[in-house]
Amino acid sequence: MPTITLKNLPRNLHRTLKDRAKAHHRSLNKEVLATLQAATSLVKAVDAAALEREAREARSQFKRIITAKEISSWTKQGRL
Repeated sequence: MPTITLKNLPRNLHRTLKDRAKAHHRSLNKEVLATLQAATSLVKAVDAAALEREAREARSQFKRIITAKEISSWTKQGRL
């Protein structure tokens, strides 16, 4: 299995990783692996055309123009 050596690791980052490892009941090594796995699995290609279609479909359900103020109000109420 491949190995990586990290050099010049900032003290605060090392402390944060150790604290996270303790909180998750893992070794420091397993915490670093879990963190790297989570960070790399978040990288996904965005289908801009599909996103635009979904936005247009959602917008078509409104029968009037919705203002930014209304959207902000709904968000604060937890409706969005």
